[in-house]
Amino acid sequence: MATIIIYSSEIRGNTSMISLEFMETTSLPHGFLFENTEVGGFSGITYNTSANLYYSISDDRSQKSPARFYTLAIDSDQFTISPKQVTFLRNEHGEPFPPNTIDPESIALAPDGTLFITSEGDVKTGIAPFIAAFSRDGKWQKSLPIPAKFLPNHTSGVRNNLAFESLTITPNSEFLFTATENALLQDGPTADISTGSPCRMIKYNLASGQPTAEFLYITEPVAAPPHPTNGFQTNGLVELLAIDDTIILSLERSFSENVGNQIRIFEISLKNATDISDIFSLNTADATAIKPVGKRLIFDSQNYGFQPDNIEGFTFGAPNSNGQNTLILISDNNFSSQQTTQVVFLAIPG
Repeated sequence: MATIIIYSSEIRGNTSMISLEFMETTSLPHGFLFENTEVGGFSGITYNTSANLYYSISDDRSQKSPARFYTLAIDSDQFTISPKQVTFLRNEHGEPFPPNTIDPESIALAPDGTLFITSEGDVKTGIAPFIAAFSRDGKWQKSLPIPAKFLPNHTSGVRNNLAFESLTITPNSEFLFTATENALLQDGPTADISTGSPCRMIKYNLASGQPTAEFLYITEPVAAPPHPTNGFQTNGLVELLAIDDTIILSLERSFSENVGNQIRIFEISLKNATDISDIFSLNTADATAIKPVGKRLIFDSQNYGFQPDNIEGFTFGAPNSNGQNTLILISDNNFSSQQTTQVVFLAIPG
């Protein structure tokens, strides 16, 4: 195991030295079946500490089976993963989501047992993204309001498949954060090999259910040129994980055609970031008056001897037998025969 000191930051007034250890990876193969469903598309994961179980959302758009999440047992000592239950989601009418009406991307467990789930929607067919609360048996409870600037149309709003990929709830359960994977149409370009993309983070007050602030998060450029040079390339903000109200971990996943994936984890700070909720378009705003969230790189997969798959989710997990806390990463296999459902185990000593 390789240990790397990843950052020193001031959290709640105390300086905290944190390190990560890359431990191991494991995977489920393409086509793995559980209770007559194909397991895959894991785009988000959250941990239930009291039950020592994980919930992972599949981004199947109710095409292979109805929209669903899986309850997983993950062992940070044996490096294993096994599905224990599949739960089908029901919409506000109490029915399974019809095909192509939902694109689930992230999941977060609130202390009261409520599961919040994001959907990217589908810009091409006019289906708006949503953030909604569900019971643990999959029943729709309520949705959170989406600010109008995020709603898709031809000139503004989220881009197709680059919307609310991330979701986290602060440990005190006061706030929920989500973010766009790349820029809104009116805010700037998507990420490429030469530039990052200006994403928006939204902060919600969970008691009121209302958005209270927005912050600018700028992704890194695409990690490596694709082959051929005009091939597909992307880098996006795919997950958030709150440490407290202002310190959050962010996960960026870069992909380049015929090169593969690279993942990077950042510590971000909202402490001095500008609230941009009153700014409709960053393209027309005074950039000098906007301070984005602070970022510090804390993990880069290229420094370790493993090839990441399409990692899109992470969560703090159960301590291992050495007493180390863990960070569990999981991949969306796109239901592709060329990919697996990969789990990456990181330890947090001390």
